[in-house]
Amino acid sequence: MKRISVVVICRNEVRNIQECIEAIYASEVADNVQLNVFIVDGISDDGTREKIVALQTNFPTLKIIDNVEQLTPYAFNLGIHAADYDYIQIVGARHILSTNYFQKCLDKLDADPSTWCVGGRIENEYLNKIGKVIATAMGTSLGIGIGNFRTLSASGFTDTVTSPMYPKFVFEKIGYFDEDLIRNQDDDFNFRVSKAGGKIYFDNDIHLKYFVRGTYPGLWRQFFQYGYWKVFVNQKHKAVTTMRQLVPPAFVGYLLLAILFSWILPVLALPLLLYLALVVSVSFTLSSKEKLPVLELILTFFILHVSYGLGYLKGIWEFLLLKKKPSNKQKRLSR
Repeated sequence: MKRISVVVICRNEVRNIQECIEAIYASEVADNVQLNVFIVDGISDDGTREKIVALQTNFPTLKIIDNVEQLTPYAFNLGIHAADYDYIQIVGARHILSTNYFQKCLDKLDADPSTWCVGGRIENEYLNKIGKVIATAMGTSLGIGIGNFRTLSASGFTDTVTSPMYPKFVFEKIGYFDEDLIRNQDDDFNFRVSKAGGKIYFDNDIHLKYFVRGTYPGLWRQFFQYGYWKVFVNQKHKAVTTMRQLVPPAFVGYLLLAILFSWILPVLALPLLLYLALVVSVSFTLSSKEKLPVLELILTFFILHVSYGLGYLKGIWEFLLLKKKPSNKQKRLSR
């Protein structure tokens, strides 16, 4: 018997939790596969818990675990420690897995011992127009960087995936999720996987539907925190975990120089003009293809790049130069 502990991270997801759970139990797995599902709930107060309790009547292996800290890395670890298992599957409450997700992950992990992690592609569902604009921009190399799994269109190895499955030995070998990391805890964990010799596989033949929320203030805060916490991860490992993370802070640093000195050295404005031309060109192409407003696409690209870059520079200032701990303000998630 192969035992999979499915760990669902949840807080105030009354809109999506039922579809998420029903998709898990609709999975097509071999007869020798046993699923145990743990909803790790951050003390929801919007009716989510009541809906989970009602679903337990139909799904007796469905269990609720309280995450009183209401923080993501705590939720991961609570779910991992909830029961004995052979594999851990991590799922977000807004992730609706394809019916072949579990079995394909199992098959890949069993066929290739060098693969320690498997995940699939994201198919976005949009709760509003801005959500579609944001997700479309994030699905491009310009928006999110070359090599990110969101831009992949074929199966292969990468540096991280969404809704990952891990064999038990991975946690025995490298430990658990770092509870000091409010953001980027999955990037940190998968960097440790790669550092220990494991491979991370993106399987384009499996997918998850993901409900995209869309607000520009939330996007700004989210990517500012990604940049900020990435420096904390780098400090922990004494290494830059991916080279693409350096582009946004370099861009923001250049912007500051251009603003201050381009009136003296007009040539400093040239890279900015080239950047704007690229963003406008890509935005017009996406607008024509997806029927989205050009100006909102341009704004989204700018927010993605500048917010991440500013967060990264703030992280350098606080962690590397001032030797400070993460601020409480940057522990508030962008929900």
